[in-house]
Amino acid sequence: MEQREKRSANDKSEIPVNWIQAVEELKKQLREAEANWEKNLKIKISHLETEALELKRENSVLKVKINQLENEAKEMKDEAKEMKEDVKRMKDDLQRKSDQKEKDDQKARDEIQSLRTRIQKLELSDLTRQQDTIKQNEKNEKIEENMKHLIHKTDNLENRSRRENLRIIGLPEDHDKRKSLDIILQEIIQENCPDILEQEGKVEIERIHRSPPVLNPQLTTPRNVIAKFKNYQTKEKILQAAKKKPFRYHRNTVRITQELAASTLKDQKAWNMIFQKARELGLQPRINYPAKLTIFLQGKVWSFNTIEEFQAFIKKRPNLNRKFEVQAQNSRESSKGN
Repeated sequence: MEQREKRSANDKSEIPVNWIQAVEELKKQLREAEANWEKNLKIKISHLETEALELKRENSVLKVKINQLENEAKEMKDEAKEMKEDVKRMKDDLQRKSDQKEKDDQKARDEIQSLRTRIQKLELSDLTRQQDTIKQNEKNEKIEENMKHLIHKTDNLENRSRRENLRIIGLPEDHDKRKSLDIILQEIIQENCPDILEQEGKVEIERIHRSPPVLNPQLTTPRNVIAKFKNYQTKEKILQAAKKKPFRYHRNTVRITQELAASTLKDQKAWNMIFQKARELGLQPRINYPAKLTIFLQGKVWSFNTIEEFQAFIKKRPNLNRKFEVQAQNSRESSKGN
């Protein structure tokens, strides 16, 4: 060791001076370089610290932004969840409504089908009813025809049963108190057609009575007298004489007519207005049995069984139709005034 130190000292003494200077210069340069390096290092460290501080601030800002983004993301996630739940609810609601609508539609279809079935049944029933109605109407028409025929036959039989009867209209009731109706009728015949008594002698009467049999004190007109003759020819002679001139009895005018069934009299009375106008127009009207109107026009005798037949007849003759229309109008105005 000692030898080494001695050798080093000896070596040092042996190093040239310019080398020492060079070494010193080198050391100086090294120190300067070290100082520059340290200075640069401090600057870099300062820059790095500044950058680190900036990064820290940026990192803090980023953290805030990240937190905001995380919060926004959370809110969006919550909103998305709510939206998803809303969508699910809407979907469920729509599905429920769709199912309900399908049920309602099916129910409506079933009801429509049921209504169609009922309508078909009703139409079929209505068709059957119409057919039954047609059959019933046909049956009713036949029944009505039969009834009309029977009524006509009954009226005819009733009128035949009264063919020997005369109706005396307008004979005052007070005459009955003094004489019997039989004697009064003989006197009427004696006063108005004595030739019949001269030919026949006393007229034989089967029965004679007032109609109705009970006097109604409220009536101001005398009741009719119904007389049934034993001889039809005698009755006809009296009736024909009564048609030629009015009969009188003790200064009272009495009217003699054929006694007929009530329905026949009603049918004859239906001609009254037309009969009166036809007489005014000089058409020589007559009511023939049972209720037929005859008139004399343009040299011909025309007969009508119904008023409708007569109306159709005059419609084809405008001049005549106008005259009867005036009568109908006056009759309507008179009925309104009453």
